[in-house]
Amino acid sequence: MEILYKGIFVRQLNKLTKDLQDEVLEKIEMFRNRKNHEPLKVHKLHGPFKDCYSFSVNYEYRIIFSYESRKEIVLLAIGKHDLYK
Repeated sequence: MEILYKGIFVRQLNKLTKDLQDEVLEKIEMFRNRKNHEPLKVHKLHGPFKDCYSFSVNYEYRIIFSYESRKEIVLLAIGKHDLYK
């Protein structure tokens, strides 16, 4: 699975602490394997984000992404739960 990064995602990632950045990169690597989608709590979003999905980094941070194709994903944003607002 190929993972692409939107510019805003990279900027948001760079604003996080080094420890949190490391945790994010670890979860992205886990995400590559579909067997890890349940532990990462991958789910489809609703409302304004109805074409997007999300997965958890930890209890506070989430990553929003979309499928470009069956083998290509774009990471759109990272942030706390209020990211959906």
